[in-house]
Amino acid sequence: MLRDTIKAAQITAMKAGDKPRLAAVRLILAKLKDKDIELRPSIASGAAALPDDDVLVTDVLQKMAKQRRESITMFVQGGRQELADIEQAELAVIEEFMPIQMGEDETRAAIAAIIAELGAAGMKDMGKVVGALKAQHGTQLDMGKASGLVKAALG
Repeated sequence: MLRDTIKAAQITAMKAGDKPRLAAVRLILAKLKDKDIELRPSIASGAAALPDDDVLVTDVLQKMAKQRRESITMFVQGGRQELADIEQAELAVIEEFMPIQMGEDETRAAIAAIIAELGAAGMKDMGKVVGALKAQHGTQLDMGKASGLVKAALG
């Protein structure tokens, strides 16, 4: 399980005395704990099914990676390279735990298959296509980029 891999990485970083890596792994674990707490009320009420743990972890990691990329861009534009370097190091640790992402060609092929499967004809079907794409390949895609590719394929 992905969560166990992250916890093992924390122990390894502690034993190795790798403070920057340890800090990044602890950030990941803290975000996962926050997400668990956020989902707790909906689980108790039975309103929503608990997502698969690896899907949940991957979703959290994707959000963290996106935040780091945005921060890096802002720091570089602001002339704060030392802060950009710190964010880059955190991003590298986060990406270690993310599943291998589909390439653009693979993503286009998956979109074409889903469009054919659903019989999507135009922009009115974009929500259905994106939903099916996320259900089938959500952990392997950056949905921001994928939705742009869906829009191009349907438009």
